[in-house]
Amino acid sequence: MSVKSQLDLLVKNFQNQRPLRAGSLIITIYGDAIVPRGGTVWLGSLMKLLEPMGVSQRLVRTSVFRLVQESWLQAEKVGRCSYYSLTGPGSRRFEQAFEHVYNISNKEWSGSWCLVFLNQLDAETKQKVREELEWLSFGNMAAGVMEHPRFRRNELLPLLQEWGAVEDTIVMQTQPLDQKNPRALRRQVRESWNLDELADRYRVFLEQFRPLWWELQADNSLSPRESLIIRILLIHEYRKILLRDPQLPNELLPSNWEGRAAKQLCRNLYRLIYARSEQWLDEVLENASGPLPGPDEAFFRRFGGLRDNLVEYTERPVESVPVDA
Repeated sequence: MSVKSQLDLLVKNFQNQRPLRAGSLIITIYGDAIVPRGGTVWLGSLMKLLEPMGVSQRLVRTSVFRLVQESWLQAEKVGRCSYYSLTGPGSRRFEQAFEHVYNISNKEWSGSWCLVFLNQLDAETKQKVREELEWLSFGNMAAGVMEHPRFRRNELLPLLQEWGAVEDTIVMQTQPLDQKNPRALRRQVRESWNLDELADRYRVFLEQFRPLWWELQADNSLSPRESLIIRILLIHEYRKILLRDPQLPNELLPSNWEGRAAKQLCRNLYRLIYARSEQWLDEVLENASGPLPGPDEAFFRRFGGLRDNLVEYTERPVESVPVDA
């Protein structure tokens, strides 16, 4: 199957999703493309970016309105044009959601756990906080107790304050014993997280994007517009999985964990197509002052560094990198 056919299939698979969550895709676009360029964009630019993925202007308007109502986005009106940026709470949620997307380092786990006790909350607030914690990939350790191996207590307290739950929630940071007892912990994490479902989602991701990676080794003649479509759908589908992945330490994961291959594939594809996709963003993205500036320095630190790959991509074919490495 050709590269163009692979692209058409990706777009078709996205359009067939029910419900079609355009709001989630808009958040992906903000995180991947707009925030590195200042964070504010004209509504018409969003429409141009989403149109090739089958999202109508009407659905874009409806989705943006909902994101404003949910305190993700804020609007600024200049004449007849509307410009949107992330709110303060939206920026904090965005940082949590994208923290692991572009990070390829695997820090050694200390053995510590962040534990959150919800039993002192009223029923409505307890449900809200549980949903927010699940969105941050916390697992259910026991009734009213949630856990995470990577979160730190000091990271969670500002969020609990934002949710109005800091006074009635107990947060503890455990201290590891000399012996981590991996066998007991592996059993515990399987009770707290559905690793089989998560592995299935990673397998679907690999099935979707591996053929495209293989085809691009022979033909990387995609246009800037086509490159951006692949880039946005790549990060969107990867981000959705990471929202449920607590990034468990290697010693608590199966030896054949598909998440490792998915991270490698996402990194390789992104490095291959990002430079050309930036050309399309240069043409399309506008704010009240005109075209958006280029991406900031933090952008080029994604996936361990992009600048070397810019030269490699624009001047000579990219060497094949095994996705299972």
